[in-house]
Amino acid sequence: MPQFVTFTPNPAVDVSTAVAKLEDAHKMRCDAPQTDPGGGGINVARVLRRLGADVLALYPAGGANGQRLHGLLEQEGVRDEPLTIAQETRESFTVHERESGCEYRFVLPGPALAVQEWTRCLERLRSLPCAWIVSSGSLPPGVPEDGHAQVARLAREHGARMVLDASGPALRAALEEGVWLVKPSLRELSWLSDLPLTTPLLQQQAARRLIDLGQAEVVALSLGAQGAMLVTAQACLHADALPVKVSSSVGAGDSFLAALVWALDQHGDPHRALASAVAAGAAAVMHAGTALCLPQDMLQLQGQVKLRMC
Repeated sequence: MPQFVTFTPNPAVDVSTAVAKLEDAHKMRCDAPQTDPGGGGINVARVLRRLGADVLALYPAGGANGQRLHGLLEQEGVRDEPLTIAQETRESFTVHERESGCEYRFVLPGPALAVQEWTRCLERLRSLPCAWIVSSGSLPPGVPEDGHAQVARLAREHGARMVLDASGPALRAALEEGVWLVKPSLRELSWLSDLPLTTPLLQQQAARRLIDLGQAEVVALSLGAQGAMLVTAQACLHADALPVKVSSSVGAGDSFLAALVWALDQHGDPHRALASAVAAGAAAVMHAGTALCLPQDMLQLQGQVKLRMC
């Protein structure tokens, strides 16, 4: 029985490279590509594995890309279970423009899942008792918008803590079902609240409203350059962002989430958990592509995180 199960409904093989400058109608000579296993839950599992957690990554996979994804996870020592589907697993493509420092992310659509393929994913999740279920990422075509909500119901049946990182209607549907922890961005929380949330007080109030409605017990709000906020019924903590050189922002949120749930599982201390999460997110942006955070970088940065009550 794993302590953590991560579920990635729409995984990807992430390919990243760099060019001097993006130019219309020109052949652009790229650097050697970096290839990583990708998708929200898969990235969370990669970081949890590096932190020493007992984790299983569950995901649908098809075709040569699905096999490639499984091989990449094996290389990293991540215990995984691909569930075979008929269509090909997608790729995502990231290009760093050296001249401007800008990063361009091209996200291809995922494979359509048949009803029986989605049902098999849920049945396998139901058969995996665990302490935590992290359901993260977009839903592929063919899966109803309450896909993450269905996972939340399974987590409740298990007595597992459901952790959610999603967006749009899938996020709203899962919150209506109820989760233990949700990690929205400021834009996502503003959309849920139908308010601009331009001040820390408004942000805190919007997060608390999710808790008051019974939609989540913990809200981890990512604020980009303004840091992050961790809100429970009892407390609100704010952490400033760390000033590190950004090589790539891909996977920073997944690193943040992995370190957060790992620290909550290890210590149960929200102060320590938020410091670990912010340090992990900062550590991730220091590396190119979707290399994600390294534990030694996270530990080195953790002491620099400034926390305050909000």
